[in-house]
Amino acid sequence: MSETKTVYLIDASIYIFRAWFSVPDTMRGTDGQPVNAIYGFTRFLAEFAERSQASHVAIAFDESLTTSFRNEMYPQYKMNRELPPAELKMQFELCRKIAEAAGFYCVSHDRYEADDLIATLCLQMRDHGFRSGVVTGDKDLTQLLQGSDFWWDFARNVQLDKAGVFDKFGVPASAIQDYLGLCGDAVDNIPGVPGVGPKTAVALLEEYGSVENVFDNLGAVAGLPVRGAKTLRAKLEPFKEQALLSKELATVCYTAPITVSADSLRRHQAEMSSLLEMGHVMGGRGEGLFHRLAHSARTIQTFS
Repeated sequence: MSETKTVYLIDASIYIFRAWFSVPDTMRGTDGQPVNAIYGFTRFLAEFAERSQASHVAIAFDESLTTSFRNEMYPQYKMNRELPPAELKMQFELCRKIAEAAGFYCVSHDRYEADDLIATLCLQMRDHGFRSGVVTGDKDLTQLLQGSDFWWDFARNVQLDKAGVFDKFGVPASAIQDYLGLCGDAVDNIPGVPGVGPKTAVALLEEYGSVENVFDNLGAVAGLPVRGAKTLRAKLEPFKEQALLSKELATVCYTAPITVSADSLRRHQAEMSSLLEMGHVMGGRGEGLFHRLAHSARTIQTFS
């Protein structure tokens, strides 16, 4: 077990959406509105707090679904996704209030995605001597990993370090954006290069290291030990600008306009009265989860 201090950086949206789809929407609050995403996210927070015993945590929320700077670069970015319905949007707001009342630092921005906020916090906390545990199911964020950092898909209980990223994707963590620049990412509507799949992207990056170097060496790609190598130049050449744009879209930003100290991300005592008030809005559901959250905060305060 490393003695390096760990900060956990949570991508909230993934766990809220997961709860929205997995917990029945028949779960209603006192006003008759669905509270299924709130309940599922609160359960995730309680389980995370108990399993990690984390003293330093930041939870990033997405406010930039249509206003990210990436939408200016490429208007089709994430346009394949439906916007959250009103019933879920209301639950997002209460999820953040619950997280804050439970003692967690929360952050969002209307131009920078949760990925960018997490990347910026990761870099700043690295300067304070912390490694990062990136809690998400989003493969894009594996590009953050350096040193003893790790990526944690909490729902599937899968953790990857830098070596694990290479084993899973076939490229170093530092080249994930190049990998996505070539083969694209349907989840975020990043186009990549048509006809270039994961195996071909891995072969290209194994040989040339980056998207830029691939296009600097188009004359040699026919010699790669990959199926269809002889036609690869013809596939790549017309899509140089699209590949470079795709890489840029997939690259996280480390300079979002937030600044934190190590102390600002230290989990503080839960506000039990606020949690119980929100439990009332939920029709009394989740009271046990709120007590678990409060208890986990007290444990951190006692032993940190």
